[in-house]
This record gives sequence, C-alpha cells and structure tokens, in this order.
Amino acid sequence: MTIFFICITILILGYKFYSPFVEKQAGIDPTIVTPQSRFSDGVDYLPIHPVRAFLIQFLNIAGVGPIFGPILGALYGPIALVWIVIGNVLGGAVHDYFSGVMSIKEGGKSLPEIAGHYYNLVFKGFMLIFTAMLLFFVGVVFIMSPAGLLSNLDSFQGTFLANNTFWVLVILGYYFLATLLPVDKIITKFYPVFGLLMIVMTTMIAVALLIDAPHLPVTGDFMAYFEADHAHDFLTPNPDGFPTWPLLFVTITCGAISGFHSTQAPIIARCLTNEKYVRPVYYGAMLCEGIVACVWALAGIAAFPDGYAGLKELLDQGGPGLVVNHIANSYLGAFGGIMAIVAVAVFPITSGDTAFRSLRLTVVDAFNIPQSVRNRLLLAIPILTIAYFMTKLDFSLIWRYFAFSNMLLSTSVLWLGTKYLFDRGTFHWIVSIPAVITTGVTISYIMTAAIGLNLSQNLGKPIGAVVIVIGMILLVFTHNKHKPVMG
Repeated sequence: MTIFFICITILILGYKFYSPFVEKQAGIDPTIVTPQSRFSDGVDYLPIHPVRAFLIQFLNIAGVGPIFGPILGALYGPIALVWIVIGNVLGGAVHDYFSGVMSIKEGGKSLPEIAGHYYNLVFKGFMLIFTAMLLFFVGVVFIMSPAGLLSNLDSFQGTFLANNTFWVLVILGYYFLATLLPVDKIITKFYPVFGLLMIVMTTMIAVALLIDAPHLPVTGDFMAYFEADHAHDFLTPNPDGFPTWPLLFVTITCGAISGFHSTQAPIIARCLTNEKYVRPVYYGAMLCEGIVACVWALAGIAAFPDGYAGLKELLDQGGPGLVVNHIANSYLGAFGGIMAIVAVAVFPITSGDTAFRSLRLTVVDAFNIPQSVRNRLLLAIPILTIAYFMTKLDFSLIWRYFAFSNMLLSTSVLWLGTKYLFDRGTFHWIVSIPAVITTGVTISYIMTAAIGLNLSQNLGKPIGAVVIVIGMILLVFTHNKHKPVMG
C-alpha cells in the first residue's frame, strides 16, 4: 500500500507545485475576453461556472478508460502505478492543459484548426484524420463497453434487459440527443452529478482497499514486493511475453496520457468565462483521473491473491468488464457492487456522447458548416448509423485501434504545444520532452503490434529508443538556434 500512497501524494504535489510553473509558460491573461463571450451562439458557446466546468471536463475525459486501461495494465504489476503517476504529472496533465490553452486562445476551435494555424495545411489534414478516427473509435468503444456491462448484470438475466443489442440501441438513442441538442440541455445539467458519482464510487473502492490493506500483495516496501515469492507473476515481461516497453504505455493511456482528452478541450474552452480557470479545469481534471486510474490499477492487483494467473483468467473469460464486476462485488458487497457497475456503465456513456459531439464540432470547424438543426441532423445520423454497425466487430480489435490512435494523437498534440511555446519564446521542455518520449513509444508500438508492421520485439523496441535519442538531439539543436527564454 506504500506505493499507492506515494503515487497519490505525487499527483497532489504535481498540481500544487508543477502546474503553476506550467501555467507560467502558457501566457494566461485573466483580462482577455473569452470565446464564450465573443461567439455566444446558444448551442456550444455558453457560460459555465468553473466548478461545473471542472466536473464536466473530468467526466468527459474519464469514461471507462481510467478503469479498463489500468485493469489491463495491472497484468504488469505495481509498475503500472508508476507509469500512471509519471505519465500523468509530466505528460498527460501538461497535454490536457495546453489542449485547453490553445483552444481558448484560438476561439474555442478544434485541434485540426489549431494545427493549421501553428503548422501548415498538411499537419492540419493529418490532425483532422486522426482526430476524427479517434473520436469515432472512442464513441464505438463507449457504446460496446457499457452495453456489455449492463446486459451482464445478474439481476437482468432472463429478461429482455440481458440483450446486448437492446442496450446498444438505447445508448445510441441517447447519443443522438446529446450530439444534437445545445450543450446546456443535457451536458451542463447532468454531467456534474455524474462527475460527483465517479468521485464517490472511486472513493468507495479506495476505502475498501485501504480497509483490506493488510491482505494486499503490494503492502509495504515496493522493492520488497518484487523480492517476494510471487514476484515472478508481475515482473515484466509478463508470463505471456508482453514487454513493458511499449505495451504498458499504450495499454494505460487514460489516467497517464490520452489524446482523446484533447478532442474534448474545445467543449469546455467554448464555455469558460475566464482564462484563469484553464489550469484547475484541465490540469486538475487530469490529475483526478490519475487518482481514479491508480485506484483501479491497485484493485486489479489486490483482488487476485494468486497474482497474474487469476487476473488473466478472468480477463480471458469476460474482459475488464467482468473484472470490474468481480472487484465491485468482492469489496462492496452485492448492493454496492451493482451500484458500482451501473456507475461504471454510466461513465463511458458520458464520454461517448461528448466524443460524437466533438466529432460533429471537428467536422463543422473543418468545413465551416453552419450550426443549423438540419446540418446537425445530417452529420449525426450517418455517424451514429455507421457506429451501430461497428459495434458488431470484435471489441478487442476496436480497442487496439483506439489505443494506438489515442497515443498517436496525444503525441501530435504535444508537438503542437511545443510549437506554441516555441512561438512564445518560453520554456518548451515541459512539452517537448514528453513529445519525444511518446513519439518513441508510438513508433515502437506500431513496429511491433499486430495491427502495425508486426516486427519482432528485439527489432521494434530499439527503434523507438533510437527515435527518442535522435529527437532529443534535434530538440537541443533547435533550442540553441531559437534560444527561447523562460517567461
């Protein structure tokens, strides 16, 4: 349990001491009129209180990612928590923060439009393709995962509620309304409540784990854990031969660093009433997601005394959704378990609808489409129809493409943030170093993954390391050429 407390402490300290330094580089000006005031349209540009904005942003980015990803990452053992914390403070929270900064500075525009401004038309097209692809995969994943959770509830068995297709259609119907209606009709009214629900549910699981602390396999010194008799179960590469580099970094994206979060930035950037709220809303929401991810990574390890084998067996039987069911019932009892599972089903739905909404906004921004009801219908209907047929595909295949596009987009956004800071002449290293590292991770993954080049690990992994070294050399050269100064 020591490693868990250390991780949570680092996340809190990261916000207290590191985020103000990050904010200093961004050029925040509380006196500037925000896009919400300049472009008020009654649909997407509406004022939101900062506390409500934080809860909505937290729920938008959280979904099922910081639950399912860390459970899958628990196969690697406590090193999963280390990656979540380091990735979050130095990468993910910075990524989310500058996504918000650049969007609010650019009138609440979507990422492809911002990329076109800071780079060129080619990079804009690249960002448009991968942003749209990621948003679509996120939306499909967040139809399939909650539908699977709800249809598998024990209390629904033997009724029409156990039909997966029924829940898919119900969720799609809700997505249609949430995508079409103004932001203040559903999102601003109900999402703060759902955000609090996620915080309460995560706290319940965390408290249950703390009460059961003497029985957890990670109690005590971190190194002592690896010296224990069962340590071989969680050493990397794990027993299936999956190496930490790069698979752990792609398996756990939400909670550590996730490109999907940047696609959600314009939704809140169009509603903030002052630039000073960017740091608590964006950086703060990501750190909270890191805490959620740490809790579920620990739960994924703690709920299986026999270590890797028990977790792997349950994942093979029913995926991370079945593991959530097992953890919730084990630590919260039957009633608490049902409440937790329903909550976990609600969270991806609230990210799925904003994914499709963001997809609509991205297309609207890219092609300057007027925001009439007719045009919103013409976009929403075909998108959701295609999404329905995508739910017929294998979930694991969709998840792999989602994970890759997630990491690729986060890397692109970090490079976009690097250019933003270079143009300002401030301390770009807070963004450029994470950008180089995630570039190496992405290249190593696509070199070795079955959905990529499928090369051997011995060849693919060193290529990513070489890319990082070359990237750092080029950064130093560019830094010396431009000589940015801290601001």
